[in-house]
Amino acid sequence: MTERNDLEIDNLPNRLTMFRMLMIPVVVTALYLAEYPTEWILPYKKYLGHFACWIFVMASITDFLDGYIARKRNIVTVFGSFLDPIADKFLVVSSMIMLMGLERIHPIVVIVLVLREMYMTSLRLLAMTEGIHVPVSDLGKWKTTAQMVAMPMLMVYEDFLGVNLVLVGTILIYVASFLSLFSAFLYSMGMMRKLRDARAEKKAQKKAIKLHKDSV
Repeated sequence: MTERNDLEIDNLPNRLTMFRMLMIPVVVTALYLAEYPTEWILPYKKYLGHFACWIFVMASITDFLDGYIARKRNIVTVFGSFLDPIADKFLVVSSMIMLMGLERIHPIVVIVLVLREMYMTSLRLLAMTEGIHVPVSDLGKWKTTAQMVAMPMLMVYEDFLGVNLVLVGTILIYVASFLSLFSAFLYSMGMMRKLRDARAEKKAQKKAIKLHKDSV
């Protein structure tokens, strides 16, 4: 069995991640032209929201695929571990900012969702530094699902197949913002418990070592 190089860059999961990064300017450009079309793009204006939507969906699917393939083939690299979460956040945040600029998402919702991601990233870095693991709650997963379903709907921003995508997408993005706050609170509480337990365990170990030394 060939030993894998954890500094490897050129593998299938990383290619999918880089493809997702390349799709970000495509989504941003399509949304911009949908609102501010140039003369030559006017005949295609009504299709640009749909185009942005499906590119976003395709890019989001690669987020699932690269993780699945990496786990299935046991491909864990430094480059992939760094770029994969960054690519996901870049895609979501840039799309949300464009939708806010197009007045399809309220600025407060964008602030809540973006700051929550920054806060959670900081907490996970702290957990990694402290050597503890706090599992993601189901609420966090529901938040991500609601957000990732809402955003393509708000890119189309019209009725489609009899569904009022504007209404459904707006409701879902507000649901996502509420769940983001609540799940961040639960994660914080779990983090504090883990930190207290870790501190207590270290203190007990130091005390046991001291007692052992004193008894020798």
